[in-house]
Amino acid sequence: MKPTLLLMIAVLVGFTACKSSKAEHDDAHDEHGHDEGSEEKLHVESGDVIHVHVPKEMLRDLRVTTAKVEARPGGESVTALGELSFSEDAYAEVTSPVSARVASVAVTTGQAVKQGQRLAELQSPELGRARAELQASQARATAARQAADRKRSLADERIVARKDAQAAEADAAAAEADVAAAKAALTSLGAGGAGGDGTSGFVLKAPIDGTVVERTARLGQMADPSQALFRIGDLSSLWLIVHAFERDAVRLQPGADARVTFAAFPGQEFAAKVGHVGQGVDPRSRTIPVRLELDNGKGLLRPGMSASASIPLGDPGATLTAVPAAALQRLENGWVVFLPTPEAGVFEQREVGRGRSLGTQVEVLKGLSVGDEVVVEGAFLLKAEVEKSQGGGDEHGH
Repeated sequence: MKPTLLLMIAVLVGFTACKSSKAEHDDAHDEHGHDEGSEEKLHVESGDVIHVHVPKEMLRDLRVTTAKVEARPGGESVTALGELSFSEDAYAEVTSPVSARVASVAVTTGQAVKQGQRLAELQSPELGRARAELQASQARATAARQAADRKRSLADERIVARKDAQAAEADAAAAEADVAAAKAALTSLGAGGAGGDGTSGFVLKAPIDGTVVERTARLGQMADPSQALFRIGDLSSLWLIVHAFERDAVRLQPGADARVTFAAFPGQEFAAKVGHVGQGVDPRSRTIPVRLELDNGKGLLRPGMSASASIPLGDPGATLTAVPAAALQRLENGWVVFLPTPEAGVFEQREVGRGRSLGTQVEVLKGLSVGDEVVVEGAFLLKAEVEKSQGGGDEHGH
């Protein structure tokens, strides 16, 4: 064979070997998932326990919040709607006892006040006249009493007639009666205990501890006794008045625990207790008012908010296991939740049994224990990625 032909055969064999080696190398990468690009994609590991691996770049964009599985009272319950209000024991409307002009205001809306604290000073000509009349009647009564005492002494010494002493005593009694009438008139104006010097000013004070939730008093304003200048309420404990159908209300127990949700706080539940079940039935709606008492130590709630309450009927008895509704996600084979693992970006996918809806929560029949931690916010996106992974095959490297 000629040397030139031998050289050409050698080159062709070498090229073919290199190409075959490169193909095998690429196939090995595809088979074992060591390709640099595949490391950046979400993938699912199947087996006895299914794990979802989320790359760091995706995890930064995926907002994940968790909640613990909890036990809550079981048994039958009723849902009732209502509106939040102040406790009747901790609410006051402060009005002027008499028609008066606002001279100064010491507090503003949202300010915490103590019982007896100065709210405003008012000026009332009518009150000034009543005080002046009291002052004058007291002076006349003092003079009349002194005159009566003097004439009685003179009558005892037979210097004046006894009838003159008796007349002076009658005048003193009449003057003292005028004082009593003037005091009564001043008291009827609602400011009898303040300002005995004949002035027209008086001070409005807070009748309870609380927060100034409304202030209509303005400097120079004419205040009318029929209109509140300040509304003060204790916001730390509020009442929720709900209306339950009579067939349910008669089974509610005072002191029972209830769970309340507000449109203003979606996804959150607040604890409450049944404080009182009304005695009368509304003839139009056939409902009975039920008072629930809520602690508002964090100050999130506001009177007037609409709410929905879930209240147990009778003895709640056994407990049930519940998770936030957003934690449960529907896959092709059933309901699942995702549990965080010690390894960052790795979540366990676990199949669970779904029970009844409990407002913002859902009963779990199997698959979880009280105290387990589940993903709430972010669970839907994890579910979506799992579905893409199951349907996309090699694209997602699973």
